[in-house]
Amino acid sequence: MSTQQRTLPRHVRHLVIGAGFAGLGAAIKLNEAGERDFVVLEKGDDVGGTWRANTYPGAACDVPSQLYSFSFGPNPDWSMSFSPQPEIHAYLRRVAEESGTLDRFFFGTTMREARWDDDAQLWLVSTDRGDLTAATIISGSGGLSEPKLPDIDGIDSFAGEVFHSARWDHDVDLAGKRVAVIGTGASAIQIIPELAKVAGHVDVYQRTAPYVVPRNDRRYTRLERFAFRRVPAVMKAYRTAIYWGRELYVPGFTFQRRLLAPARAMALGNIKKGIDDPALRERVTPDFAVGCKRILISNTYYPTLAADHVDLVTDRIAKITGNAVVTADGVERPIDVLVVATGFHTTEQPIAHHIIGRDGRTLAEVGAEHGSANYKGTTVHGFPNLFQIVGANTGLGHSSMVFMIESQLAYVMDAIRTMQVNHYGTVEPRQDAQDAWNHDLQRRMRRTVWSTGGCASWYLDAQGRNTTLWPRTTYTFRKLLATFDVSAYDVQPLVERSRDHSTEGATA
Repeated sequence: MSTQQRTLPRHVRHLVIGAGFAGLGAAIKLNEAGERDFVVLEKGDDVGGTWRANTYPGAACDVPSQLYSFSFGPNPDWSMSFSPQPEIHAYLRRVAEESGTLDRFFFGTTMREARWDDDAQLWLVSTDRGDLTAATIISGSGGLSEPKLPDIDGIDSFAGEVFHSARWDHDVDLAGKRVAVIGTGASAIQIIPELAKVAGHVDVYQRTAPYVVPRNDRRYTRLERFAFRRVPAVMKAYRTAIYWGRELYVPGFTFQRRLLAPARAMALGNIKKGIDDPALRERVTPDFAVGCKRILISNTYYPTLAADHVDLVTDRIAKITGNAVVTADGVERPIDVLVVATGFHTTEQPIAHHIIGRDGRTLAEVGAEHGSANYKGTTVHGFPNLFQIVGANTGLGHSSMVFMIESQLAYVMDAIRTMQVNHYGTVEPRQDAQDAWNHDLQRRMRRTVWSTGGCASWYLDAQGRNTTLWPRTTYTFRKLLATFDVSAYDVQPLVERSRDHSTEGATA
């Protein structure tokens, strides 16, 4: 999918950033609406987003396949009830190829800066392949795009191989090696069982024990796959059942923790089934309410920790030397390879440092002051014509982000239609509307398990505010974003543009 020989247009009506689920979905919906004057910038070499970048051993989705796909692009060919990474990436490539939009994708292209010009009613955008202007920006860069590295003394001095789970080095031969894994989150519990199959010894460094429930995964039968392909209603029924089953978690997360008791019982039963040693069982048992941190799924994680050549280390890491990890108790554990599975920048998306609003401040600066406040997870006061997909407080701890992405895309497309019909040059959420939205969010958040469950998590920003998760049902989110509520916005009429900013001929 090389685009190195193509030239960026000088101006487009719509600029999409990122080619994961959000960016690809935006391109498809723009195209379907007849809005064909757009380009998609993607710093990687292919579509897929996190499913292109994360190729570590054991990578798979923890949301059932039938729900973790576009509603307008069902896939009858899933092999498993929980999809492995290669299948998700292949699915996204197929959807992209069939959409007829790839001629407007520019891969290997990084957006350096987007600065709002109030007089021209345009975004002035610089990239590593040239500059352009755009009337609107749809940011689909996502919250799982930039790896987060641990701040550990001496990590730069390690002489062996070191890499983040999202930047897996497949050229490193792990057979028989001594490997250390820092982290016990969603990626780590998939990686560790696979590493243990080939490594000579694995040290797992755990800061906080997660809740891990059984992974009820299975391979679809030939009959099911035949039905998915020949009778679309069957696949739709599976999707609907999974969706409402997942929504049953919401009351437990948001206001009545006792409803999560079955999930806790499953997690504790999973420990008992996988580990015989009472001391090890105690070390992997969480000391906070279930749901406070992300609930993980695995059948193989606990049995792997119980293996003779795997050690769980719960002492704090003091430093890393040229060939070892040293913990606070003074123990030095020699290693050959260091795998960092410490997650991503989620409460502060890296792209926010490169988007500059009307008053000259970046999205990151505004977010740091106001807690990543935005309106409906999609628009931000002071940043006209900017639409964020998977913005603040749109994350989930129980269901598919693709559902949330599609809900936001519907809102964005209605906003664009509203602008076209009424000849608006800008739309920007009013400060009072944005404040009311966020006040209600944080009020609701106080009752949730994420605020009362007794844990610290990546859901919280530096001020302790949960700016990551949605504290209501996904059905409610979709309803609230079903139509563009222009009454909550300041709008400006479209100004006459010079020929340099004309959209004539500005197709990729």
